[in-house]
Amino acid sequence: MSTPTSSATPSAPLRGRVAVITGASSGIGEATAEKLASLGARVVVLARRADRLHDLVERITKDGGTAVAIAADVTDTAAVQAAADRVEAELGGADLLLNNAGVMLPAPVEEVATGQWQQQIDLNVTGLMNVIGAFTPQLVRAGSERGVADLINTSSIAAQNIFPHFAVYSATKAYVTHLSRHLRAELGAKNVRVAALEPGIVGTELQGHVTDQGALDWLAGAKQSMEWLTPQDIAETIAFLATLPPRVNLQQITVMPTGQPS
Repeated sequence: MSTPTSSATPSAPLRGRVAVITGASSGIGEATAEKLASLGARVVVLARRADRLHDLVERITKDGGTAVAIAADVTDTAAVQAAADRVEAELGGADLLLNNAGVMLPAPVEEVATGQWQQQIDLNVTGLMNVIGAFTPQLVRAGSERGVADLINTSSIAAQNIFPHFAVYSATKAYVTHLSRHLRAELGAKNVRVAALEPGIVGTELQGHVTDQGALDWLAGAKQSMEWLTPQDIAETIAFLATLPPRVNLQQITVMPTGQPS
């Protein structure tokens, strides 16, 4: 395997890399954009809320980083491909992709909340695939030319463990984790590292979308009984993955609050 060509330094280990982050307008995506930019990466922040992305780019720029905002809905195949084309044209393509856009809408299955089921499938599965389809050619080329590229997919501990009322959400995240394993087998030989990141409870806007009272009560109890992870905790983990030597691929990473038993 070739040695990566980069102007990285110990203080800026990601200098020369281009990182695309979906779901970047809040939470894990926002924190990761700030972290990777602080390590020297040029970051492309992608989400629907253009105003939040504008504010994020301003903060990153003020702190000495480089960021580009692209307002797009990952469930819109054409919009995602247009975003990928722009990254190719303006930045030479991505060599790091954090697939982070997602939604969590728990409810008892007997409520037959088909709209919420479809929303989770559309964003957590179809949106994920749209982004993978649009950016994988750039990652593969980067792997060939630079010796390393990264595809990091945000899954959840719900991919492994059982949580009543979270069946559809958990199933979408199990898809993310299992897909990531397969993609690692496909892309590893092309110097593209693939990782599934499975956090426990992280304090983000994700909980703000929940309407089911049983799930809200469970979350409220969890908030009282333990200290939740922060988006910055996950951003640090992603930065760790991205700065490992090219020969090292952590396939599946579970990050749990110390007080969360499962």
